[in-house]
Amino acid sequence: MKKITLVWQIVIGLLLGIVVGWYFNTHPEYQQWVSHEILKPLGDIFIKMMKMVVVPIVFCCMILGITGSGDNKSFGRMGVKSLGYFFTVTGIAIVFGLVLANLIAPGEGTSIQGMAHGEGHMKMEPARGALVIVQNIVPDNLFVALSEGKLLSVLFFAVLFGLALNGLPREKTAPILSVLQSVSDGMFRVVAIVMAYAPVGVFGMIGATVSTFGFASLLPLLKLVGTVYLGLILFALVVLGGICALIGENVFKLVKHFRQELVLAFSSAASAAVMPQLMYKLERYGVPGRIVSFVVPVGYAFNLDGASIFLGVATIFVAQLYGIDLTLMQQIILVVTMVLTSKGAAGVPGFAILILSATLASAGLPLDAVALIAGIFRIIDSGTTTLNVLGNIVAPLVINRWEKATEPVTGTHAELNKL
Repeated sequence: MKKITLVWQIVIGLLLGIVVGWYFNTHPEYQQWVSHEILKPLGDIFIKMMKMVVVPIVFCCMILGITGSGDNKSFGRMGVKSLGYFFTVTGIAIVFGLVLANLIAPGEGTSIQGMAHGEGHMKMEPARGALVIVQNIVPDNLFVALSEGKLLSVLFFAVLFGLALNGLPREKTAPILSVLQSVSDGMFRVVAIVMAYAPVGVFGMIGATVSTFGFASLLPLLKLVGTVYLGLILFALVVLGGICALIGENVFKLVKHFRQELVLAFSSAASAAVMPQLMYKLERYGVPGRIVSFVVPVGYAFNLDGASIFLGVATIFVAQLYGIDLTLMQQIILVVTMVLTSKGAAGVPGFAILILSATLASAGLPLDAVALIAGIFRIIDSGTTTLNVLGNIVAPLVINRWEKATEPVTGTHAELNKL
């Protein structure tokens, strides 16, 4: 009997989760107990296991990527190109969302009265400046940053440590790099084990979501969800498809090749769940390890195309709900605010809602609707996470083309070959 591949196991888990969630949503006498005691824990276990390995993998791969570049000048050139690309593409994504929301007007004709469930105004901090964002990235203590999963802080230290190792003789750095390589290989083996649990985790997460919110509760927000998903699809085809064409790639070919990671990203709404496999498969696809080890972890924090589109659409949606007209200059200021703030909150669970709240507060827009959007954000988050992952598939290919790299594929993480 032919073995069912992991991608189909995940799809089956997703469909079963929807069916089971719908059943308990229509039988409320058991819904709360089943959702909180069975379904949600099944999903949380999977997310926790993936988060458990992401930080050590990123830490090791970042250092190995920098030291593999051979010199700090080469690494610095790649870093500048990567960050320039990330800021440009995410800026385009936010503008894309703003334009689409202005054209479709998802918030017009909808009354906000009675939809926010009496949540009142949420107290949020105002948007932070660029220097404050950098200050919060620098860790006070590396071990605290590691234990709390502060990805940007871990990346900051890993970059400094990698640059420092590049300045030392190879005979002194060889033992350290050997240990880091072994830890990295071991962590990828752990990922291969954890991925066997992925269908069960997806079943639990989807089941808990559907059993709690059902389908009817989503109808008032259907236009918002539709607008966001339309933006995600158009951005993938037009912007990312255009970028792929410029570097000699085909976006449909990439989607097919990385379909397992994209399905998992959609069903789990967690980029962390696919990062290790993504790095491995990009190396197998032909991108040099030193580029993958740098661009993917940094892109996880800085290259968030899907979340950027959501921010643009949701901001205009809230303004339209309250009948507030935003001028062109106000929308430009919003773009700058979202581009900067998103870099400071990336990697935090549900960070897009936090960024949206901070953006609305900085623009003087009402925050009541954030509670409304938060209620259905899990459905939107599946799509935005998928586009985030697709964007981080394209980014290493772009940087590789710019670098004109010729490093051969090493197949370092062979333990994932069974996935």
